Amino acid sequence: MSLSVIGAGFGRTGTLSLKLALEQLGFAPCHHMMEVFANPGQAPVWLSAAKGEEVDWSELLADYKASVDWPSCHFWRDLATHYPEAKVILSTRDPRRWYKSISETIFPAMAGEMPGEGGAADVISMARHIVSEKTFGGRTDEAHVLDVLARHEAEVKRTVPAGRLLVFNVAEGWGPLCRFLEVPVPDMPFPRTNSSEEFRARLK
Repeated sequence: MSLSVIGAGFGRTGTLSLKLALEQLGFAPCHHMMEVFANPGQAPVWLSAAKGEEVDWSELLADYKASVDWPSCHFWRDLATHYPEAKVILSTRDPRRWYKSISETIFPAMAGEMPGEGGAADVISMARHIVSEKTFGGRTDEAHVLDVLARHEAEVKRTVPAGRLLVFNVAEGWGPLCRFLEVPVPDMPFPRTNSSEEFRARLK
């Protein structure tokens, strides 16, 4: 098994809904940060990659057909090179609504008390390094974070050939996604999940 779809969009751009949608379309399983919490042994490998160490992507992602969200979106360029046949999806949403969402969910989670030893601690440590430090430089102020988002999205659009890239808002539903992946539209609603309230509830 190898990746057929690479998600380049940051977390809180509908990535969990996109994960579920991709899995319903046959691209299952799809990697997401929730997969790391379920398999904390992955965390040290992702952390090593973030520190510039060589990682065997084929081994790390051997069980997945797609990837979205952090940590994998941080490595979108590496993954796009390693899997040249994979298509790339840049999930997006209104920038200010996205900032409000990440400020109410991921940023507080990263700033919270660190769990003790064990798998959860490894995952949080990895997430802090990749999301808080590597992506946003330890800052959470709106102007900086929105600038990081804009530069990231522009780089993806500039780098990935148009025929290989879908810029996608989950509010668009099945149509654009299914056309891009060349699969039939399912006879079921597009998944909608992981609101800010649902995210916070999982942390309790």
